[in-house]
Amino acid sequence: MHIVQTPDGSWTNWSITRGMVHDKRSLVGPVIPKQDIGVIHQMWKNKKEDMPWALCFGVPPAAIMVSGMPIPKWTNETDFIGALTGKPVEVVKCETNDIRVPGDAEIVIEGVVSSTETAPEGPMAEYHGLMFPGRSSDYPVFRVNAITYRQNPVLPVCVAGRATEENHTVWGVMIAAEVLTVCQNAGLPIKMAWCPFESHCAWFVLQVDLTQLKASGTNMKDFCTKVGHVVFGSKPGWYIPKLYLIGEDIDPTDLKDVIWAEATRCQPGTNEFLFEEYGNIPLIPYVGHGVKPETGSGHHRKVVRCCMFASEFGDGELHWEEGSFRGSFRGSFPADVQKRVEENWKEYGFAD
Repeated sequence: MHIVQTPDGSWTNWSITRGMVHDKRSLVGPVIPKQDIGVIHQMWKNKKEDMPWALCFGVPPAAIMVSGMPIPKWTNETDFIGALTGKPVEVVKCETNDIRVPGDAEIVIEGVVSSTETAPEGPMAEYHGLMFPGRSSDYPVFRVNAITYRQNPVLPVCVAGRATEENHTVWGVMIAAEVLTVCQNAGLPIKMAWCPFESHCAWFVLQVDLTQLKASGTNMKDFCTKVGHVVFGSKPGWYIPKLYLIGEDIDPTDLKDVIWAEATRCQPGTNEFLFEEYGNIPLIPYVGHGVKPETGSGHHRKVVRCCMFASEFGDGELHWEEGSFRGSFRGSFPADVQKRVEENWKEYGFAD
């Protein structure tokens, strides 16, 4: 967990990002301009000064969760954590700068992020699970001035890559939570937001309140366009390339349900709405390595895929029977038939 602070001390940011050992006394890592750490780093560069910095390992779970949540800029994560846990975060001052770190952190590395010096970093598999050998980028050097630690410290390890690992469970869940807040604050009839872990933080699923949707009198195109602008234009939306809209009969946390809805209800072209005016986080593999690389080209496409029938937007009769019916064992056969089959399951030669 990285901690940086604006030159005037009015904003302290806690965030999750990677770091690579550069040499005996320094690291190198991404400082992406659109992310909070990049915004604050630019403030220090404008002053022609290096940025004070701390890197903490083994922080409280609430701290690492909120550090992975795209809360609004100029909001201190410590305040947010305190609101969640109901008590202040206990912090202590670093040895070599004025940054304050969690008092019960296992290990703390402190120093400065250079405003002028860069070095090659990467490659790394990252949260998407793909590595491009020989590919690296120049990022700022993090110079280490001190390392402090508890007695017999524990160094937590996250093996970034194919799902499911902590990038997906921490980052994906917390982005989804913030997206839900953004949607509901905008008056959109969204009941739930979720990031399927298997999507590697590339798919976010929004469950629509059909009663509110019908009452609004909107149509598929207008609604999906509004959802896209609200979400993609928000801070958490920058991390999201693909949104899936589903109805109330689909469980957003069940990937099989989501795939079924997309496969059977999302008509190619007609139910897909592209947005080219918003950027994508450059860590998405196809952004820089796709057929048409998007880095620096301005073609930062995002998409809303509506996995709903057009009739769900109006008062007309739906195209399928609602309720418990589905083309499945549970939905197609009476309860007494289901019970008889289950009671004789082993006799049919099947295991439990």
